Formats: sequence, C-alpha cells, structure tokens
Amino acid sequence: MSSRLVFLLIFLLCAGLLGVAFYMEHVMGLEPCPLCWLQRFGFMAAGVVSLLAALHGPGSVGTRIYSFLMVVGSGAGLAVAGRQLWLQNLPADQVPACGPSVDYMLEVLPWMEVLTTALQGTGDCAVVTWRFLGLSIPGWSAVFFTLVFMIGLVLMFRNPRPKGWIAG
Repeated sequence: MSSRLVFLLIFLLCAGLLGVAFYMEHVMGLEPCPLCWLQRFGFMAAGVVSLLAALHGPGSVGTRIYSFLMVVGSGAGLAVAGRQLWLQNLPADQVPACGPSVDYMLEVLPWMEVLTTALQGTGDCAVVTWRFLGLSIPGWSAVFFTLVFMIGLVLMFRNPRPKGWIAG
C-alpha cells in the first residue's frame, strides 16, 4: 500500500472521529471538557498533516517528515487522553473541582493560562458520560491515537522499495 493512500486513510479516520465528536456535542448534547477539546486538536493535527501528505505525495524523506509530524500530533493526543483516563479512575475524594467552561476561560483568561488549566483537567474531565463496549470517550480516543501513532512510526521507519523494484 502506498504511503499516499495510508495518509489519505488516516485523514479520513481523523475526519470521521471529529465528525463523531461534533455529533456527540451538538446532537447528543454532551458538553466537551477541556481535555476533550485538546484531544480534538490532536486529531485535527494528525488529520491535517495526513491530508497535506496525501495531497503532496512525498518521496521517502517527505514521508518521514510527515510521519514524524503525525506521530507528534497523535502522541500529544494520546498523552491528553491518558491524563483524562487517569482522572476518570481517581477515587471520588481525589477528583479535582469542576472548573469553568472552555468558552468562558477563553473569554477571560490569557491563552497560556487556558492551556495550562486545560492540561491539568477539571472535575468535568473525570465524569464518564458515555461508554461503548466498556470504554469511555477518552478510552476510544486513546485507542485511535495509538493506531495513528503506530502507523506513523511504521511509515517513518519502513524501508521504501527502490525505484524499478519488481516483485518476484
């Protein structure tokens, strides 16, 4: 399978996952917490990089660069999903207090303080509002971030076939 096709499939996966996230927010009425927003940015980063790579159709060096950027975006998203899973598994007496909404924080706080507060997570991030096959939303995010991360590593380190290579 060509790297261009793999990048296109990763883009479609990320776009689909973002579509599910917006469906859950706007149709199902699930309000995203600060860590959920950061996970969306992780999928956006991996998706945009993948789309650019699919459109560009890079050679082996370009594939490695795009793959590295995809690994960074998905790795950051995986770390955020891990943080939220950790918060969701804390005993009730150790869960941090609930904080203001992301919209409110963006209106009144400097950007870096919003990012710091979001990375710490709030009590809202510890609430499990939806499960599918036993996994919460950040659990599924972690699964997909891991998949994208691993595919990025494979693309980054695979040995490309030399030009003129013939099977047989």
